[in-house]
Amino acid sequence: MTGIGRVLVIVYAVMALAATGRSFVQIVRQFDEAPLAYALSALAAVVYVLATLALVFARRAGWYTVAWVAIVFELTGVLVVGALSLFLPDLFPHDTVWSMFGRGYLFIPLVLPVFGIWWLRTHRPVVADAETRGAEVRA
Repeated sequence: MTGIGRVLVIVYAVMALAATGRSFVQIVRQFDEAPLAYALSALAAVVYVLATLALVFARRAGWYTVAWVAIVFELTGVLVVGALSLFLPDLFPHDTVWSMFGRGYLFIPLVLPVFGIWWLRTHRPVVADAETRGAEVRA
């Protein structure tokens, strides 16, 4: 992976570390104050870790699909939690990673999956044709 793909993976890795650290501290220190918000932060952390790994291994069988699922789930989470935190703020007495569309993270959670989807669309894995695979098996 080179260029923009490498930058994308680095940003996903940073988000994974940030979300994991945030959710760990929130859950350990004050889970009883906002269990939904902190559980969603932990879910976001898992999604960022999975998306990071899936992007790194996207050229391998199955990982490309995992990357799509993780990134689309992430975008859906940001949009749903962002909207809910805006229109029903009582649901989230404390912020999550995705609250207010990722405002606490400079809106990176809102923009990142858009770039992730763009990258996946423009970097589909190359599948060897049947003849090439047959030649490799015989060799």
